[in-house]
Amino acid sequence: MSNTSLAPLPSSDRTDVTARLRDALLSASFSADGLLDLLGAPAYAALARSETVPALRATRGDSPLEALVRLFLLQQPVPHARVADVLPVEDCLEGGWLLRVGGDEVAAAVDVRPYGGPGGEDWFIVSDLGCAVGGAGGIGSHDEGVVLGVGGASTTLAGITVRAPAASALDLGTGSGIQALHVAQHATRVSATDLNPRALHITALTLALSGAPAADLREGSLFEPVAGETFDLIVSNPPFVISPGARLTYRDGGMGGDDLCRTLVQEAGERLNEGGYAQFLANWQHVEGEDWQDRLRSWVPRGCDAWIVQREVQDVTQYAELWLRDAGDHHADPVEYQARYDAWLDEFEAREVKAVGFGWITLRRSDAELPSVVLEEWPHSVEQPLGDTVRAHFERVDYLREHDDAALLEAHFTLVGEVVQEQVGLPGAEDPEHVVLRQHRGMRRATKVDTVGAGFAGVCDGTLSAGSILDAIAQLVGEDPVLLRDRTPAQIRLLVEQGFIEPAAR
Repeated sequence: MSNTSLAPLPSSDRTDVTARLRDALLSASFSADGLLDLLGAPAYAALARSETVPALRATRGDSPLEALVRLFLLQQPVPHARVADVLPVEDCLEGGWLLRVGGDEVAAAVDVRPYGGPGGEDWFIVSDLGCAVGGAGGIGSHDEGVVLGVGGASTTLAGITVRAPAASALDLGTGSGIQALHVAQHATRVSATDLNPRALHITALTLALSGAPAADLREGSLFEPVAGETFDLIVSNPPFVISPGARLTYRDGGMGGDDLCRTLVQEAGERLNEGGYAQFLANWQHVEGEDWQDRLRSWVPRGCDAWIVQREVQDVTQYAELWLRDAGDHHADPVEYQARYDAWLDEFEAREVKAVGFGWITLRRSDAELPSVVLEEWPHSVEQPLGDTVRAHFERVDYLREHDDAALLEAHFTLVGEVVQEQVGLPGAEDPEHVVLRQHRGMRRATKVDTVGAGFAGVCDGTLSAGSILDAIAQLVGEDPVLLRDRTPAQIRLLVEQGFIEPAAR
């Protein structure tokens, strides 16, 4: 199916109309905070699940904000006269933001959704009607050119992205432009690419309506539109779904299995400047007889450190059902639904795929002689945003690579804030069975340590060197200090690597 069946989009050239529309929306408190105040938390949360009934009930009044919510979020026709009290309605009709319907009513041409930026900015995300928050479950979701708004994957990627100043940044597969909008806050030059020209048009609208600088928009697949260029930051929420065929452009990769994600990661290395980051969301296959970590390790390009976190694993039936529901196929004719389900399982069976993993992939161009490649499974809760946590991970990689065991013993460390100690053992026992250090920020890790490790971490305040602390512990427990110095650096290295202690500022 082609893009021609989708509704016409507002003009991206009428920046004067877009600026007036933005001013009018903000004047009416059409913002993330304004919506929460109007709708209340339950209706606001329901809207994020694409459930509109609570919001319809909450907007039965006649205030300007209620009119805008019905118009842009709920896609309800609103009387022309009522809209004219809030918006420059004739300009919006001429610019294509609104359409005349019925006798004296107007309707929105696109979904416009308030979105609060990390610094309190009032942004707006534009998307196709019925395809805003929570996935494409509504009108047009079977059209290959449909452009979705902000979903959980979008906000996850935005949260883990390193927000360091960048001269150049690339949002690959930009969709509605959410990543480009975030990146524009800390990058001098932003390029955004997409295979779908409709997505590029909507990205231009998102940026303009949010008051952000325009991006360099280019049509094409993967890195083809930016051939020969390099960047300080690359972000991508690609169409990573592993499916039979490429029926839906917004989610299906169009390559066999997880080849699109593999290709994206492998080709990113040569597109990064030294010290630059590439950050992706991805799916990967769990193939019979193959370790998923070995599979992902083979994707990492030469010259790059990597941190790969598997957040979730689904068996092939769960995975197929998730994405069949996403496209609304469960509402189709039962025979057609079964045929589609069979096609998914046939594809997985042919590839000997038993499950599919989902997670985050971060590359950092270091050109190190011995790159660091860390792969882990972490299905537990984390504290977003994690951008600073990601950057700190690679800073620790550099530190540990530059310090051998002797250097670690000479170094001074401090215990990271929000780390607590838990002792686990039988009631009444003289000594605990084991001691756990637990983080309450970032990745919220927990790690077991012995009594020496717990004692060491507890007195790390930057005053004494690691070796001096161990000498004092050896005297307290009656252990040979030389032997203690020999066996403890591995534990110190682990505590640094996982972010429980950090080098003291000197």
